[in-house]
Parts: sequence; C-alpha cells; structure tokens
Amino acid sequence: MSTSMEPGRTRPNRRFRARGALVLAMAGLLAGAGATALSGSAQAAGTTLGAAAADKGRYFGTAVAAHHLGEAPYAATLDAEFNSVTPENEMKWDALESNRGSFSYGAADQIVDRARGRGMQVRGHTLVWHSQLPGWVGGLGASDLRSAMNNHITQVMQHYKGKIAAWDVVNEAFQDGSSGARRSSPFQDKLGNGFIEEAFRTARAADPAAKLCYNDYNTDGVNAKSNAVYAMVRDFRSRGVPIDCVGFQSHFNSASPVPGDYRANLQRFADLGVDVQITELDIEGSGASQATSYANVVNACLGVSRCTGITVWGVTDKYSWRASGTPLLFDGNYTKKPAYSAVLSALGGSGGGGGTASCTVSYSRTNDWSDRFNGSVTVTAGSTAITGWSVAVTVTAPQKVSATWNGTPSWDGSGNVMTMRPNGNGALAPGASTSFGFTVMKNGNNAAPALGSCSAS
Repeated sequence: MSTSMEPGRTRPNRRFRARGALVLAMAGLLAGAGATALSGSAQAAGTTLGAAAADKGRYFGTAVAAHHLGEAPYAATLDAEFNSVTPENEMKWDALESNRGSFSYGAADQIVDRARGRGMQVRGHTLVWHSQLPGWVGGLGASDLRSAMNNHITQVMQHYKGKIAAWDVVNEAFQDGSSGARRSSPFQDKLGNGFIEEAFRTARAADPAAKLCYNDYNTDGVNAKSNAVYAMVRDFRSRGVPIDCVGFQSHFNSASPVPGDYRANLQRFADLGVDVQITELDIEGSGASQATSYANVVNACLGVSRCTGITVWGVTDKYSWRASGTPLLFDGNYTKKPAYSAVLSALGGSGGGGGTASCTVSYSRTNDWSDRFNGSVTVTAGSTAITGWSVAVTVTAPQKVSATWNGTPSWDGSGNVMTMRPNGNGALAPGASTSFGFTVMKNGNNAAPALGSCSAS
C-alpha cells in the first residue's frame, strides 16, 4: 500500500488504531461461536468463504492485525471464514527492523503461529517498499542500502522459511499516471531499476520454496501502469529472474469501479506463466451494488485458472482503513453483508442466503411510439444470493426486437423468442434487483411481450 492513489481514493496511515469498545453480549455470543469453530477446524465444505474457495482449488484470505486477535468476535470470524492470512502491518520493515540489524518478530510471529496452528496459509507482506521504512534506511548510501536491503530480505525470509506460502517481495514500485515510470524511492533513486531483480534473486536464495510476488495497486485493468508491470514480468520470465506471481490489490469504489477488462488483465499476466492473486480486495459501497461488484471480482478470479486466491483487506468494516466506505464483507457488528452472500454464491458455496437460488421477474412498458415501444424487465433474487439468471421474452409476430440493453440475448429459430442472460449484472444479493430492456418494432401489433419464468443459478 502507498500514500497515493487513483482518483476518488485516499491512502491510509496504516498505523495501529485504538480498538473500539465491545458490546459484551455480542462478544460472549461470538466467543462461543469461536470455540465451536476451533474444535472442528473447517466447517462443512462450501459453507464458509475459505471452504468454498478450497473447493475451487483456491484460498480466501484476509489481512489480520495482531492487536485485534484478543477480540473474541474478530478471532471467531477469522477462524470460521478464512483459510489464508496476511499480516496487515506486522511484517513491514519498520515493524521488523526499526534499528539496523536488530529484528523484532513478536507480533508477526503471533499471526503466523496462530494461522499455521489452524491450518491456514500465510502470505508475507512486504519485504521491499518505499513506505513505512525506518528513518535509517533512507539515510544510507548506495552500497550500504544494497547491503541492508539484501540482509533484510534474507534475515526475514530465513526466519519464516517453510512457513510462508508467498511473499510480496517488492511492493508498489511503479508510478501512477500515464508514464509507466518507476516510483521515486530510496531503492530506485540509489540502486536504479536493477533493485527489483536483485530483491527477487535474493529472496529466491533465502527461501527457494516460497512463491515470490510483485504487488501493486491501480494495475487492475489494462493501463500505462499495468503495462509497465507487465513488461517487467515478461522480461523477468524471459531472462530467468525468479518471479512466481503478481498481486493485484483491487481497492475499488464508485470513482474507480471494477474495470471491465479486469479478468482479461489477470489472464494476460497469467499467460506469462505466473500465478495471479487478488491481494488487498475491498469495495466501498453497500447493498446490491457492492454485492454485485464483489461477485464480479470473484468470478473474474475463477475464470482465470492461474488466479490462486483472493485476500480481502480486513475482517470487519470497523477496522478497515476505509471504514467510512464500509468496504468489507462483515459490518461493524460482524454481521454478514449482502456482499458476503454474493461472494459465497459466486464460489459455489451454500449457506450465504439460507435457501435455494431463485428469482422472479416483472415487466413494464417504459416508452411508446407509433411504430415501436420500449420494455423493461426487472429480475429480483429470492432469499438466496444468485450469480446468474435467464429469462425468456416472447413477442407476437410480426413484432421484432430491434435493440436490447443490460443483457446478452439469444434467439430461437423463429426470432420471436429471446432468452436474456446477464451482461455483468448476474450476481444479486438476496432480494436485490437488476433490469434489462429492449425495443420492440410493432409492425402493426401492439401486444405486450410474454415473460417466461426466471431461472437462477
């Protein structure tokens, strides 16, 4: 993470915040739930985020703050729902090596040992980053800085050797904007472009079994920044520089929504022969809109065979670095939000909405002219989140549908029966709605179209 972001977003100071007061009744209730989760390890297959993701051959993780682990609802939700963790701040340089050559692993060890004791994998975050550096790093000359960087990577990775599934070796090394240039940092300014390659080679030597990732934000779609990262990864792969994965942070909001080419962008990196991972997902918003965006991200990952997992950046809205935007899957009381149900459904899980996938439809005529009219069909999910729907619309000959929107149509042989399916609007939270529309040329017949039943998945 960094202190600059795309339009519409602000970056956090990810320092520890004072924990909020607990409602004692809630804490007691969820502490009991935590005890149940711990006694049985994973819940029944597909009924939690982690279990459903595992059924798809992937992980579903979260960022964890060590100082919240003593809060019963936080720990219970973490244990019940996730199968991967990323330390939020505890593995950054200032936390591990605030004084040169003196390492302090206590808080990071607490997260790692706890996760591994519960069968969760751990992502290491992050070894080389321009932010959250202790002051002594920036004051070093080039030779000392190279030595300090390589020593930091080696010492930290050897401390956790065999315990970390993947490391964000270098984080956020490229500028935003249209230049595709490297970001100014002590490493870039004093060591030059080669510092990234050197960091990856040092990391491979320190722990040959760990996956080595490059991680960045504003690279979720095809743009100048992602193109620059792509070129670097392609170059590394062609020359045998050890890089195994690329992390896409995926911080979204209304000003910077999930890009339309998100899946295609993940796929082009995967085609270079690296895994892709969604590493810091959060989506500001609420209700059906947020749920749909989350489901679209999950479906994009599931559509790319080398997308190995998803990490959301926090357990609960109240501790999010974007708390005012309520961007996570659990609210401040640890209640599952519609986005949770949409994610679980997208992963093929059950239990998110408490029933069988279903939907209903309704029709209205929105505009009428002498030769044509516009119709709109509203699709509403039942008591369970859905990831897809289809509706048959039949017009009466000689009527013909001349245009459609917000859906993907297919036709029978007569051309009078149109089956409409989603066009990016298939995921709906329980009770949420979407709509599609069409224009019917009357050709002398003003009859309303007939709707078939709605089919949900």
